[in-house]
Amino acid sequence: MNIAVILAGGVGNRLGAGIPKQFVEVLGKPVLAYTIEEFQKHPEIDRILVVCVKPYLQYMEELKTKYNFTKLVWLTAGGATFQESMLNGVRFLEDKIARKDIVLFHFGASPFITENIISDVIRVCSEKGNAISTTDFLLLSGKKKTTDSTADPNNYSDEYINRDTVAVMNTPHAFRYGFICDLYKEAIQTGIIDTVEPHTTTLMYAMGKQIYFSYGSQTNIKITRKEDLDLFEGYVLMKQRRDNSQ
Repeated sequence: MNIAVILAGGVGNRLGAGIPKQFVEVLGKPVLAYTIEEFQKHPEIDRILVVCVKPYLQYMEELKTKYNFTKLVWLTAGGATFQESMLNGVRFLEDKIARKDIVLFHFGASPFITENIISDVIRVCSEKGNAISTTDFLLLSGKKKTTDSTADPNNYSDEYINRDTVAVMNTPHAFRYGFICDLYKEAIQTGIIDTVEPHTTTLMYAMGKQIYFSYGSQTNIKITRKEDLDLFEGYVLMKQRRDNSQ
């Protein structure tokens, strides 16, 4: 069985919309609904769990009915961080699925996801035990002097990074359920989880795990800023025009 876990527990302060970015509407429809829709219609996805920011759980029930998300069978509350929301999702499924099942984790605010990205992350995970949608880095790259934003006028770069060595990772992440359960159990028992940035990939690196690549696309961005919403609106209109012409 393949289960999609949609992570919708964040508040998205950088967007400045006043509500969590995954619930901002584009052409009358919440971003999160567009994201869920891609997993709902994918033939290899059997069940969907949404890990949702707690005050919006009832609203999620309404969206499930409104858009007829028949595969959305579970809802649970998110945590204060990405890692907590991941853990909430993993633990929620403990008595519901088998260790051999594949679990795909995807950001609710990443609605550019496509069928071929989902299909390939399932394929690679079936072979390797884990997979992450990944692309090569195609732009000129330099190391920032500090970890501050490039918008900081005092930040700069004086060190080149060979872009051919860089893998740009995105969601979905896919794991055999037993693998992700064991990973977090070990990370908590050893305390490693408290020493790395709150992300599953950084946790895997710290624990010496290999991360396998599946197909990715540069268009599969996470909505973070206002211009991302504008880009997604244009993307939706393009798809509608293309579908109407067929």
